[in-house]
Amino acid sequence: MENKGLEYSQYQAKESLAQQGGYALTNKGPQHDEAWLIFMDMVNNQLPTFEKKAEALHYFPMFRTWFGLQGLCKLPWNDIIPESNATSESPEKIPEHVQNYVDIFNAVTGKSIDQDEMIRQSERVYNFQRVFNLRMGFGTRKHDAAPYRGLGPVTEEEYESRQERYDKQLKEDVGINPEGMSTAEKVAAMRSYRQGRYETLIDVVYKRRGWNENGVPKLEHLKELGIDFPEVVEVVKKHL
Repeated sequence: MENKGLEYSQYQAKESLAQQGGYALTNKGPQHDEAWLIFMDMVNNQLPTFEKKAEALHYFPMFRTWFGLQGLCKLPWNDIIPESNATSESPEKIPEHVQNYVDIFNAVTGKSIDQDEMIRQSERVYNFQRVFNLRMGFGTRKHDAAPYRGLGPVTEEEYESRQERYDKQLKEDVGINPEGMSTAEKVAAMRSYRQGRYETLIDVVYKRRGWNENGVPKLEHLKELGIDFPEVVEVVKKHL
């Protein structure tokens, strides 16, 4: 499996819509340093709606991009969690450590940013990367497509190996009674359902990121970010 020329990395994302987006809705292809959401999605159930998944697929790629911009490591952020984190408003973000990074940045640079500006710094870079992808012939919706092998059961043998689970999902999630259906019909129904959910996720993520329905940053969003340089606008206008 590949997306944008990069092979898929370690995690099996078939049961996690958020992680499917975390792989394919990236600028550089399917890796998990932008958005590792499978635990939040499947274990903690912190992303039950499309909107919550989209918010995570906006925030975490921006936050993780910031590490690269500053030459800092993520380990002190989410591998060493303060005891009070569980009682915070957004425990998945580990806000105490996020503030620590802000404090370090301000102390070193003499500036005075907050957590929102931290994300905006990355947004400017992330959207510029998207425009660069457009310039290189990538960066539109078709390039954010995920191979169906990464979304759900592809073969009849695969379906039958987990038939009880998939039949339950057809009944409870899709609203189809699998009784009397052939395995091929079940696979087709599941494929239609999962592919549709992924397309809906794309729509909601694009809206949250300030992009149009084809995944192109809107000119007004680039202006808000302060990166509406003539060369950038020239590239984007070709795709609007």
